[in-house]
Amino acid sequence: MSGETNERAADLIIVGGGVIGCSAAFYAAKRGLKVIVIDGGSVGGEASGAAAGMLGAQGEMLHGGPLFPLARRSRAMFPALVEELEALSGISVGYVNEGMLKPAFDGETRETLLAGAAFQRNEGERAEWLEPEEVLTMEPRLSRSLLGALYLPSDGQVSAPELTRAYVYAAKALGAAVREYEPALELLMDYGRCRGIRTPRKTYYGNEIVLACGAWASVWLNSQGLDSIESIPIKGECLMLQSAEPLITRTVFSRGCYLVPKRGNRTLIGATSYEGCTDRSLTVNGVQQLLNAACSVVPSVQQASWERGWTGIRPGTEDGLPVIGRHPQAEGLLAAYGHYRNGILLSPVTGELIAELAAGRSEEELGIGAFGFGRNAAGEQVKPKHSKEAAYP
Repeated sequence: MSGETNERAADLIIVGGGVIGCSAAFYAAKRGLKVIVIDGGSVGGEASGAAAGMLGAQGEMLHGGPLFPLARRSRAMFPALVEELEALSGISVGYVNEGMLKPAFDGETRETLLAGAAFQRNEGERAEWLEPEEVLTMEPRLSRSLLGALYLPSDGQVSAPELTRAYVYAAKALGAAVREYEPALELLMDYGRCRGIRTPRKTYYGNEIVLACGAWASVWLNSQGLDSIESIPIKGECLMLQSAEPLITRTVFSRGCYLVPKRGNRTLIGATSYEGCTDRSLTVNGVQQLLNAACSVVPSVQQASWERGWTGIRPGTEDGLPVIGRHPQAEGLLAAYGHYRNGILLSPVTGELIAELAAGRSEEELGIGAFGFGRNAAGEQVKPKHSKEAAYP
């Protein structure tokens, strides 16, 4: 940094230790940049640690929009990324690539999924409509009342908490520093340029600052007198069950819930969606809603045993698109937030894009205008699906 000799000087200071901030740290450190990650709590302690870990580039997006190609690009990065992260960190991220099933239990959903399959195939993706007997051959514990299912062989899943930890350990192996339980209090500005971050303990100076603090990003920007694209907190509840044998072998994304098979004959069930809610309590209504939906999809859920339940606060935006880009009011300030329930999926591409921006490339060069603070016309094509019902795209 020009003229900076402070021992805490860095090329990149990342505010936020979730999966997005940690991915950015990893990709920046790979480029040889000196990186510091600052988080007010523990790394992965918010939405990243609560996520189901689905890599639903197709399952989450049955129609077009600017997010679809970005999601597919990010999903394609996972096989090589997982190998690299596990080698550097020694952490298994639980990568499973068995595909995703989206079953239909009524005619309207069947038609929606058939249309989605046609769109996906037209975009060059694998998407197969399966009749009931074919579905039950793959997943015999599914309800016999289904009318068929859309099978997306390329969608997979990971363990979200382990992926976040792997990013952190890999980044540290490459020289990054991590400061937990150290909240960012203030941006240090000098004639319109960000110079660093002040915390209760220290002042950190850097060439570029990355704001990656999830659902609280816009609140933090506004507290610094800067405009923002609003980050909307969206509470979600998840459950973990255990059974003597696996209930399912691949992710099942249905109306009212999704079921994700995990290690040790565990099944993750998620997730409710309450826009604007930051209360972290696990509600009886939410648990009942998810269990009823799961039992209607996989009846043998009723014989499983309860392991635990938890909540997380996802970061949404009004137009349903993440924010990835430079802040127009503060030179040297980058932002990466608002990924809603696709933070795990989009973590590789977001981290890589932030590293590219930090290395001097422009949003125009990277083709990410739809995700910047300017929000071009393409960014208006996708609207959010934030409701008080269990999420279903």
